[in-house]
Amino acid sequence: MKHTAIRTSKSAGLVAAALLLGVVAAPWAMAQGVYRIVGPDGRVSYSDQPPPPSANAKPVAGVSAGASGSAPLPSELRQAAGRYPVTLYTGSDCTPCNNGRNMLNARGIPYTEKTVNSADDGAAFKRLSNTNSLPMLTIGSQQVKGYSESEWSQYLDAAGYPKQSVLPANYRRPAATALVEAKPLPAAAPPSETAAEKRRRAAAPVDTPPAPTVEGSGGIRF
Repeated sequence: MKHTAIRTSKSAGLVAAALLLGVVAAPWAMAQGVYRIVGPDGRVSYSDQPPPPSANAKPVAGVSAGASGSAPLPSELRQAAGRYPVTLYTGSDCTPCNNGRNMLNARGIPYTEKTVNSADDGAAFKRLSNTNSLPMLTIGSQQVKGYSESEWSQYLDAAGYPKQSVLPANYRRPAATALVEAKPLPAAAPPSETAAEKRRRAAAPVDTPPAPTVEGSGGIRF
């Protein structure tokens, strides 16, 4: 399942150029953070500019100040993560996915993990990547399909990520989430009354309340 896409003597330059194309004229995302935007067709893009309220966008966890409750990321790591946020797409029972996750953890890369397990996840991933192969790593707008430690390292180096982990000791990595958010099932409608139940209800005797007794009538009911 491992894939290698770069096999030329100019690979380092191509990696840097590919990464640069996704962020030409993008400023450092220091305080603002980075937003992950999912388009109507399922394609994912990133921006350091706040999107309009109508956009399907969420801040990228761990970019501007580490995961919730963590210490801020060191400047070098924060700058790299702000310009080239990393997302890992994984599936269950996927050994290359585990290898890729372990590699990112060992190098101290802050990343978001998206799982591709349901049919909706698979359809969205197919639209996003034009492939069914996992894992896939995105660094900024660059897609790296399949796991290759040397290839992933090459792209991360070109994006400016430190070669050794500089994550704070109390950094907490965001939990993996499904690529497509599960929608709650609609509430079940109450069972309708059957024809037999309607007949039984119509035939049941009706309790008649007792007539009121008029005071001073000697107990006679009118």
